[in-house]
Amino acid sequence: MTYCVGVQLNQGLVFMSDTRTNAGIDNVSQAKKMHSWEVPGERVITLMTAGNLATTQSVVSLLDERTKAPEDRNPSILEAPSMFQAARIVGQTLREVIQSHAPTGATADAAFGATIIVGGQIAGSPPRLFMIYPEGNFIESSPDNPFFQIGETKYGKPILVRAYDAAMSFEEAIKLLLVSFDSTIKANLSVGLPLDYQTVPAGRMEIGRQGRIEADDPYFDMVSKGWGEALRAAFAQLPGFRF
Repeated sequence: MTYCVGVQLNQGLVFMSDTRTNAGIDNVSQAKKMHSWEVPGERVITLMTAGNLATTQSVVSLLDERTKAPEDRNPSILEAPSMFQAARIVGQTLREVIQSHAPTGATADAAFGATIIVGGQIAGSPPRLFMIYPEGNFIESSPDNPFFQIGETKYGKPILVRAYDAAMSFEEAIKLLLVSFDSTIKANLSVGLPLDYQTVPAGRMEIGRQGRIEADDPYFDMVSKGWGEALRAAFAQLPGFRF
């Protein structure tokens, strides 16, 4: 399992993903789930993956190969005229990979299924964020649905729903995502550090701040302990229940 979140803010986009993969409790490892392509000043595209690792790595490899080989650049996300068309290419590639292993068709519950968050900005249009399903179809974020989660989503969602604000800064968004990831990590062993994060500032068409939160990161430890203490304090202040 995994956990990835993409968030749309007034300032741009924020992405965060864990790196844990497992094929059973005795086969746990790490794999990067965030990948980006960038033509500074012209476009930046970031995707995050959840699901079968062989499927997601094949999708990323195909997309990457089609950006590098001139004779095989159709379709290429670096040639797509809009983020919508880039999302279509990613969706078609995902469906192509899944169907190559499943001639009967792609289904969300297939062992080789996967879901993808893709977002970014291409010159001439605003930043856009999409979630792509195993069948290759996708939905776009909106003011009513400003963030997407894939993987182990249920533990971290309540925090995002209650605290998200489109006007928050990138730094505030990273802090919010760390709280969401901390809650998920504590509830599910299949999600774990290190965590990768990235920002895409609106209007720049390039990657902003990016980095990795390691297991011994002092800020993450402070957020984790502080959130737990804050929850206990808030619980204690609630009116007592009486029969």
